[in-house]
Amino acid sequence: MATRFHKMHGLGNDFVVIDARPQPVTLGADRVRAISDRRTGVGCDQLIVLEPSAAADVKMRIFNADGGEVEACGNAARCVVSLLGRESSIETLGGMLRGDAGAAGVTVELGAPRFAAEDIPLAYSLDTRALPLAWEELSDPFAVNVGNPHLVFFVPDAAAVDLSRLGPLIGRDPLFPQGVNVNVAAVRGPRVELRTWERGAGLTPACGTGACATAVAAISRKLATSPVEVSQAGGVLRVDWAPGGPIRMTGPAVHVFTGEIDL
Repeated sequence: MATRFHKMHGLGNDFVVIDARPQPVTLGADRVRAISDRRTGVGCDQLIVLEPSAAADVKMRIFNADGGEVEACGNAARCVVSLLGRESSIETLGGMLRGDAGAAGVTVELGAPRFAAEDIPLAYSLDTRALPLAWEELSDPFAVNVGNPHLVFFVPDAAAVDLSRLGPLIGRDPLFPQGVNVNVAAVRGPRVELRTWERGAGLTPACGTGACATAVAAISRKLATSPVEVSQAGGVLRVDWAPGGPIRMTGPAVHVFTGEIDL
């Protein structure tokens, strides 16, 4: 029996979205990897499964292309809000989200960032806002959980960093027992240029939670003021945040096509 899916993307970060509310689906890691494969499957950075929720309009489960389930994905959340077509609440492993579409794009509220070492988590306690650590030329990162864990390194030129090599080296360091997403950012006046290596997906054209983490880090270190424009290869996201409050991210969500797949 064929299962309907939607191919969507936010700034080039692309998803296969399966609405499993009418009919449950079973997806093991092997099947997720098969669907995500760009040569022999549909192809995506993340596979999104929508399920019923007792606490929200919908539950969103997020599987990276390597088959692992993760807590949050900002670009996917915007796509789900767009697909639902109304103001919506979304339950995720990383917490409750709310979103709505407007003239400027889809806005998703991610809740307040978390900074404690156990929230990342780290293998041992350190000051997450100024980690006294370095991996080759990348040093003194800012660690924050915005629904999933991120490290942010501020550098003179984000494009000059060999992130395809350093990303997995840092992201899989024993300091991070659950892994971590790695961001390199360069502040250019009111705009921040960003590149992200994602756990289980690698380099992507855009990362919504990476943009949020980077904006929080830039505001916290007084390198930028809210709202922050975060520029990535796929385009620009706007992030609004005031210390102590929730993060609000605004950007596009694109429906590419609808198809069917035999699971």
